[in-house]
Amino acid sequence: MTSMINCWIEGARPRTLIASLSPVLFGMVVAWDIAVVRFPLFLAILFFALSVQIAANFANDYLDFIHGVDSAERVGPRRIVQAKICSVSSVRRVTFGFFTLVGVIGLYLTYVGGWFIGVLVFLAILLGYFYSGGPYPICRLGLGDPCVLILWGPVATAGVTYLQAGTLSPIALVAGCAPGLFSTAMIAMNNLRDVDQDFKVGKRSLPVRFGSGIGRWEVALCLSLPCLIPLCLFKMTGGAHPLSLCSVGCLALVIPLVRSLFRGCAPSTLFPKVVVIFTLHTLLFTLGWVSS
Repeated sequence: MTSMINCWIEGARPRTLIASLSPVLFGMVVAWDIAVVRFPLFLAILFFALSVQIAANFANDYLDFIHGVDSAERVGPRRIVQAKICSVSSVRRVTFGFFTLVGVIGLYLTYVGGWFIGVLVFLAILLGYFYSGGPYPICRLGLGDPCVLILWGPVATAGVTYLQAGTLSPIALVAGCAPGLFSTAMIAMNNLRDVDQDFKVGKRSLPVRFGSGIGRWEVALCLSLPCLIPLCLFKMTGGAHPLSLCSVGCLALVIPLVRSLFRGCAPSTLFPKVVVIFTLHTLLFTLGWVSS
């Protein structure tokens, strides 16, 4: 029983969940300046974001197996369907169970925030499933990077601020670029890792289309630019929240990682460091923002 629970936890890919946690936290701290933050609503938003990503992760697991994207040659972390730990049908049921939870929470968020939030909820569900599903999966068309950058970046962060404060905030849109870029860096690193296999199965990722060199530059930019965004926000807010500038220090971790990537270090060994930088940046920025 314990081993099966561990397998389901593995399938949810918990180390990647910072991608959904970060835009929620960024949106909340921006709302902190505008309105009184409602904690129950924060929990609802958080559970919605985490559930969308977990549902998308499970969908990606079984859909990539069905479409032949995951094979014995795959070099990344194991997938629970490919490894025959869980059946396609069981993972499909869990996937749609999470999407059902997403829909229920999404109805509540739509009730609170109105039609605008309803549209964002709908887009989040569409991206979650059609990233790997449908006749033309977004990731196989090479469109996963811009979709994640926009929807899990400025759109998500601005949506969270709007739910809490009832207003669209330019600061939230700019701040949201940081988690969006970091999430895109995670995808780009995986695309570099899987470039040979993706080419064989017809998955048109950016490195497949334009070469691994372009993929490395994508990772470099998506890791470097978020560290500069706090400087933009510092100027936009007239020098408010100076402690949030501590997150700029993450560049000290980004530079050696990028250097290692361009020197030929395997993307699979660098991916955990991307997650660490993403998490550290999120904590330094959000804690610094509310503390100053």
